[in-house]
Amino acid sequence: MSRLLMCPPDYFGIEYEINPWMRVSNQSDGDRARTQWQALTRVLEDEAGAKLEFMEPVPGLPDLVFTANASVLHEGKAVPSRFRHPERQREERHFIDWFTKKGYEVIKLDAELYFEGAGDVLGFPEFWFGGYRQRTDIRAYDKLSTIFSKIILPVELVDQRFYHLDTCLCPLSGGELLYFPPAFDSYAQTVIAAHVEQSKRFAVPSPEAERFACNAVCVDRHVVLPTGCPETMAWLNQHGYIPHPVDLDEFLKAGGSAKCLTLALD
Repeated sequence: MSRLLMCPPDYFGIEYEINPWMRVSNQSDGDRARTQWQALTRVLEDEAGAKLEFMEPVPGLPDLVFTANASVLHEGKAVPSRFRHPERQREERHFIDWFTKKGYEVIKLDAELYFEGAGDVLGFPEFWFGGYRQRTDIRAYDKLSTIFSKIILPVELVDQRFYHLDTCLCPLSGGELLYFPPAFDSYAQTVIAAHVEQSKRFAVPSPEAERFACNAVCVDRHVVLPTGCPETMAWLNQHGYIPHPVDLDEFLKAGGSAKCLTLALD
């Protein structure tokens, strides 16, 4: 994840409730959100060494800032999301326009297949995990596997607080994995254990999972994650990573953090 797509939070806010974190009564602070987003971009560029690209924010689309949900991109192909909730479906054409202008081959899934981009597809060079049940339809993964010539292992998400895979699982550049086991059904936990050896898996403690410790961005040996996750940071240090905590509480009000605010372009 050395090239990332981001979108400024000019129109970010809690305008509806489509996950357990969102409450219209718990409104975000626009100035604070912009300050936190700018701090994230500085850390990604200056400390982690990522190259950033930006898309224009759009009035009336408060969640466009969460670019991780735009698509899955691989080897010049882009499969854009088909959002489950009507509140986010208007984002789709803006993402498609951006990918088209950048020269990606845009491949659309059938309209009846819900799929929410890199929020639900994460993994390693050898295979990917695909989260389903909460937002993405499991049937989408047969199509994606064919399009990208990738092994995709579906894993069921059973805790509504962890509605996208990237809220509860984070693959790292050295083959390690951060994850929150209770977010998955027992079979998914078995699948994860069978593909990532125990010494490389860190089960994030519940208080830090609820801070979205797994919603981190890994750039080489740098891991950018939300503040308030000391046990996760200690484990990362022990395994040769450099953690960079960033305060992203305003975005947690909408159910997102560092990873949700970025989309890997390579």
